[in-house]
Amino acid sequence: MKKTYKYNFCIKFPFYKNQRISKNKTHIYKNLYFISLVLKNMYLCYMKKVLFVCLGNICRSPMAETIMRKLVTEAKMEQDVIVDSAGLISYHEGEEADSRMRMHARRHGYEITHISRPVQEKDFYIFDYIVAMDDSNYDRLTDMAPGLEEEKKVVRMTDYRKSTIADHVPDPYYGGHEGFENVIRILEDTCSGLLEEIVHS
Repeated sequence: MKKTYKYNFCIKFPFYKNQRISKNKTHIYKNLYFISLVLKNMYLCYMKKVLFVCLGNICRSPMAETIMRKLVTEAKMEQDVIVDSAGLISYHEGEEADSRMRMHARRHGYEITHISRPVQEKDFYIFDYIVAMDDSNYDRLTDMAPGLEEEKKVVRMTDYRKSTIADHVPDPYYGGHEGFENVIRILEDTCSGLLEEIVHS
């Protein structure tokens, strides 16, 4: 009698070493799910990911995130760029942006919806640009970086200035209304410069 062999053909993906994509019909939905995760993982690798960081994540960095998100949308680059923001302290975690920042943002046609969160170690692996608002933020972020490659991702917001003469984005929290307006002016200029850098990178 001839021997018959039952083959189990499969494809192994490096992203999910313990999962096999089998031809067994009973696993088709499970297999499609894992294939979709693999494709999403591959797609995300090609997107540029930007994290804006300030002290509490309630004034400068959510404003930067909001401005950058609008610029990305206007450039029709939503499928190419991911934007987020975070803070160096967790004191305001779970809170909306400062009410004064939101008020001034609305005057310029922006709506800040971000909820404050602290920077996490995994952010250094996920994001390509980790953008500090001032030198103090920059120093703390480079100290937090888990390795040299991750430290290289930390940049200053004003590294991308086009017309503004500011060398940092000042914290408006303890100041008056002009401080919030100044933050928006600086961020509109520097976010535009950062997007140009991403486009040409």
